[in-house]
Amino acid sequence: MRRNGRRPGFPGPDLRARPAAWGVALVAFVAMGLAATSPSALGAERLAIRLAAAVKSMPRRAPVVPPAMLHGRLYNGTPAVGALFTTSGGSLRQHFCTASVVASRVKDLVITAAHCLSGKQPGDVDFVPDYHRHHEPYGTWTVTQVFVDAAWASSANPNDDVAFLVVTQSDNPTPIQDLTGGETLATGWRAAQLVRVIGYPGASQRPITCTSRTRAFGAHQMEFDCGGYTNGTSGGPFLANVHKATGLGTVIGVIGGYEQGGDTPSVSYSPRFGKAVRALYNKAVATN
Repeated sequence: MRRNGRRPGFPGPDLRARPAAWGVALVAFVAMGLAATSPSALGAERLAIRLAAAVKSMPRRAPVVPPAMLHGRLYNGTPAVGALFTTSGGSLRQHFCTASVVASRVKDLVITAAHCLSGKQPGDVDFVPDYHRHHEPYGTWTVTQVFVDAAWASSANPNDDVAFLVVTQSDNPTPIQDLTGGETLATGWRAAQLVRVIGYPGASQRPITCTSRTRAFGAHQMEFDCGGYTNGTSGGPFLANVHKATGLGTVIGVIGGYEQGGDTPSVSYSPRFGKAVRALYNKAVATN
């Protein structure tokens, strides 16, 4: 699960807000060079002093203020996205991650982050779609199979922090996708996309949602900046092209990867979905 704390490598003050100070420093540097090399060093020094005084008297540009940070809002959820719960004695305990139904011909697949299932076994985790305020409109679904990439299984490579889960409901022959709908899986997309990200904060009984643009984070990850994504939101889908009426979209990522999805609530990450994710999806469909 994602952690909270200071983001490593957080940038320092914006030096662009002090152009006059930089101009003074530059002129002083030039003056030192002139004083050391010019045959008339005294004249060069006087010229440099005048230039520095002129630059210092220039009006300073107003500091660059970054745009207000977006913050997610709590809402009552959407059918295809839900919370993952630990179970004991057939009862739900604590929700700890987020997952979403992904469209497939077998109609019983859910996608989340692979790290969410670390140390957990099928049968000990339940998925509750559209969970909010203790309501379970589609019931609880038991995770019976977990599919992760070999690169994740061997070394927990953050670029492969994706898992597909098979879920069933013992007293209901209808597959989950027929009830909730499913997000369309997409791979090979560019890193910069307008997406809606949904997650279940561990301290809340409702999911959080925020819409913003992603951007590349290295060659194999993408970054999403919006506040409120604390522990429990790992596995939450990055949804593009969301349909207003159904809430369904195209899933191009899940909160996970670098720093298990983010070291602060305001910055989230996802592995970029490529050939490995498509192959893992095909394996889950074929095996199921």
